[in-house]
Amino acid sequence: MSIALFDPTPEHQMLRQMVRDFTREEVEPQAAEFDQKQALNVPLFRRLGELGLLGITVSADDGGAGMDAVAAVIAHHEISKSDPGFCLAYLAHAMLFVNNFYHSSNAAQRAKYLPKVLSGEWIGGMGMTEPGYGTDVLGMGTTAVGDGGHYVLNGTKTFITNGPDGFVFLVYAKVNGRVTSFLVDRDCPGFRAGNPMHKMGMRGSTMSELIFEDCRVPVENLLGGEGQGVTHMMRNLEIERLTLAAMSLGIADRCIDAMVEYANQRIAFGKPIAEYGQIQRYIADSYAETEALRCLVYHVAHHVGPEQRNRLGSDAAKLYGAPVGKHVADRAMQVLGGNGYCTEFPIERLLRDAKLIEIGGGTLESHQKNITRDLSKARGTP
Repeated sequence: MSIALFDPTPEHQMLRQMVRDFTREEVEPQAAEFDQKQALNVPLFRRLGELGLLGITVSADDGGAGMDAVAAVIAHHEISKSDPGFCLAYLAHAMLFVNNFYHSSNAAQRAKYLPKVLSGEWIGGMGMTEPGYGTDVLGMGTTAVGDGGHYVLNGTKTFITNGPDGFVFLVYAKVNGRVTSFLVDRDCPGFRAGNPMHKMGMRGSTMSELIFEDCRVPVENLLGGEGQGVTHMMRNLEIERLTLAAMSLGIADRCIDAMVEYANQRIAFGKPIAEYGQIQRYIADSYAETEALRCLVYHVAHHVGPEQRNRLGSDAAKLYGAPVGKHVADRAMQVLGGNGYCTEFPIERLLRDAKLIEIGGGTLESHQKNITRDLSKARGTP
């Protein structure tokens, strides 16, 4: 493997080792418990703040780690080997809120919010999807109307990761028909989170609706100017999709390790099942697909940043990557048989978790649409 691609600097190498150790020592032991509880391990989440991971893409001058998209990929890749659900809560906070907020905010807003979201005292999230608008996000119905020193928001966001646990959210609403970004926290009158929504997988993170009923948001909580929300949204979707693909890579890595170990220990008809052709096919195909995903994700990460747009690359990474995690987890369950289906092994949890990556952060179908459009534009085709 090329160190320059996967760990381009000594700082990236140290980051990977730190996150790998943290995941092995602190994330792995609690993963099954909080999956069963369908709850976020909030004290563990705040450990991410102590390690400097909650501001991984924030400048060191503003209290962050001052790193890049490759670093974000490393963190999501390593954590997802043990607990993709917990990692999803991290992604919603560090990417969907912190990264987006940091690159869209002014000095006063950063002074108010950054210290507490970087420490994990305040958990963040992002409100974009609505009950009637998922992939068609620009059709959103949430509105904001100016009223003196406030904007008044009305509408509902749904499937919001960290909704039940979060204090502050970056919320998109239309002002005079133009998508605009706002900071909405639990001190804003008229804002509330709905009841936790129960999920098939990713249960180490929580999810709910965000409800705005004549919600009064101070004008100083406007991010950028009116109508700038689409720019904020599209810029941040790229690193979101990239880190989701990195999560799928983490799931696949873990499942391959489990397959190989089990196949060499399990004896059937007098020899390890690793000696049977069908098992070899499961393992070899999984390895080849995972290595291809590894190269794609890290290559794209080198070409994504706040001033470097790469929708084509990030859509491709997630379009290819999301099914890899699911397929490898499914093959791992087949290799482990009944053991894989039972909760004693992590495979059944990882398979449940993997499915979300084909839906969240853009469906596979939305990536197919985006890629086709971008390739057509690049060739001058209407």
